[in-house]
Amino acid sequence: MKSLRRPAFLTALFTVLFVCVVLPAQDNAVSGSDIDSLHATESFRLGIEAYNRNSFNESIYALEQALSWKPDEALILNWLGRAYYRSGMENIALRQWQNAVGIYGPSSPEALLINSWIERVGSRRSVFPAMNEADRYVEIGHFPGSYDGITSFGQPSSVLPERDGSLWVAAYGSNEIVRLDVNGVIHYRERGPVAGFDRPFALARGLDGRIYVSEFRGGRVSVLDADGRWLSHIGSKGINPGQLSGPAAISIDDEGYLYVVEFGNRRVSKFDPDGAFINSFGSKSADFSGFLAPSGIASRGGVVYVADVLAKCIYSFDSNGFYLGILAGGGLEGPEGLHFLDDGRLLVSDTKRLFAIDTGTGIIRPLSAAGNSRIRFIDGVINANGELMAANFDSDEVTVLASMDEIASGLFVSIDRVVSTEFPKLTVELRVEDSRRRSIVGLGELNFTLTEDGQPVKNQTLVASGNAAGMADVTILLEKSPGSFPFQDSMAAALRDINAALEGSGSIVSIISAGEQPVRERFNPESPASLAATARSEAAAFSPRWRFDLALRLAATDLLGRSPKRSIMFVCSGKGLGQLAFEQYSLSELAAYMANNGIVFHAILVGDETETDGEEIRFLCAETGGKAVRLYNPKGVTPLIKQLVSAPSGSYLLSYESSIPTDLGRAFLPVEAEVYLLERSGRDAVGYFPPLE
Repeated sequence: MKSLRRPAFLTALFTVLFVCVVLPAQDNAVSGSDIDSLHATESFRLGIEAYNRNSFNESIYALEQALSWKPDEALILNWLGRAYYRSGMENIALRQWQNAVGIYGPSSPEALLINSWIERVGSRRSVFPAMNEADRYVEIGHFPGSYDGITSFGQPSSVLPERDGSLWVAAYGSNEIVRLDVNGVIHYRERGPVAGFDRPFALARGLDGRIYVSEFRGGRVSVLDADGRWLSHIGSKGINPGQLSGPAAISIDDEGYLYVVEFGNRRVSKFDPDGAFINSFGSKSADFSGFLAPSGIASRGGVVYVADVLAKCIYSFDSNGFYLGILAGGGLEGPEGLHFLDDGRLLVSDTKRLFAIDTGTGIIRPLSAAGNSRIRFIDGVINANGELMAANFDSDEVTVLASMDEIASGLFVSIDRVVSTEFPKLTVELRVEDSRRRSIVGLGELNFTLTEDGQPVKNQTLVASGNAAGMADVTILLEKSPGSFPFQDSMAAALRDINAALEGSGSIVSIISAGEQPVRERFNPESPASLAATARSEAAAFSPRWRFDLALRLAATDLLGRSPKRSIMFVCSGKGLGQLAFEQYSLSELAAYMANNGIVFHAILVGDETETDGEEIRFLCAETGGKAVRLYNPKGVTPLIKQLVSAPSGSYLLSYESSIPTDLGRAFLPVEAEVYLLERSGRDAVGYFPPLE
């Protein structure tokens, strides 16, 4: 293809630069093959422009036209694969990419980048899986307490992750807690009340967002607000009930009760959410030998697990302190910090290693090991980016570990859109994920490098992070089947509840009725009656030939280009999706369309209690990170909205100024993005057309 020139290269690895596409100056002066190039170039431009408008069907049509004129052009095949991928048709996307690799050559730099996309799609698992039992973690970085003789914090004893990727660290040695970003930069320090903390040791977060800090030498637990500002304290130094001696590890249970491990009194004390003393347990009894040196604690599901560093055991109690037995009592070196993983296992910090233990079977699976004599892991957690953050007390640092799989696969960077309407100022929208499709959050300006033609861009600026978005956009999908006809009042109630829950934190973009032909309903979000009216129709509108697939595609399309936090809420009877549910689009294509565009699928069941969500609905929820709930449950739909607004988003918006010649707007200009996070990195490379002059 003469007018689609081959790309230049920044490095020999993971680089694809798309350079200028030049339209012929005079149509009547070109040969037959040049006419083919002209048609291909015109269609290619239309395809790229449609892609950057999130109009993927239009992009596919134009790129297919370009390919018909130049069937062996790898650049067109690559972009056609991208358009099919964003449209949810991953099998077709894979074929286009494989054809492009065959033309580029398997060892070419272009093919390396395309192969990373092929591998990503081919090895896809569920969106938010539990941590793989086979994972082994290795060190990828560390946040030192001192550097070049300057102390940042001293003797970290506990770590508490935030949803934005940042990390609270209790610094026992420097009498403070500090908040670090994903790069280890301190953004906030809190030194406690007027007299300061007295050896802060452990951190825990309450159900209301408040932070609790045990003060080992102070004999109390300080209470901080969600932003880390000191509010008050619980307890006082002593041996009496409600008093504390050497408070170390702390934990909050499912009901908000606070458990405090007392190293000095060799017991655990329990307080209610307001700080009132409930009881203490752990003393010697007929069935329990008593603690020697209680060191770690975690509570969930009515069971409290307590580690003893000298006894080298992990014991279990019920929430009232009655002894249940030994969870682990052999092979431990000195267990201290305990935290629950998302899959229900306990993450245990055991001196020089970290391991996960199944609380049902007691099976231990090592996650990491260290041989350095100055290693003493006394607390560890998984942060928002799937990294294992360990408080290394003796080495005076926070050690950062990542699974070997994640290190090998690196970061997946996808440039989703380039906006060139204000050229030479460009806006780039991209997403950063790991191999499990978990969003990478908390990245800052220094984590991104944008280049064009291999050269750093001018005035690169991180404009916004999707994770910080406090608003969410929702489309509502209404089932219009005969089975849902009796539940119109409940469907109307669901609409009102969703709208009320979104107040101040989001909006309803559209309401789609999934009948025989999907309909975009008219409504006034400020009028409950208007919302309710969309759920009600004549009996004839509730057709056995209702089309779930077409309606879902329409609902998803309405969310493209909206808030990074976006969701489809399917209000349904639970009686199935109908005979024509997947007549045009398959279940996997619908799931991929949503997942590949950052859309979460939730289902709200309004039918009888005997009806279930169904296997297909469960699949769509699992693949996009959503849930299926009943409308008439004690908490209603509010938790779904809160989950949507607080969900992690790896979407980022960057801007820069281009300095590449545009050939009067006819040139196809390259832009590349590389993202770094400690020892992990990833890149993507795309292109765009500037406005014609």
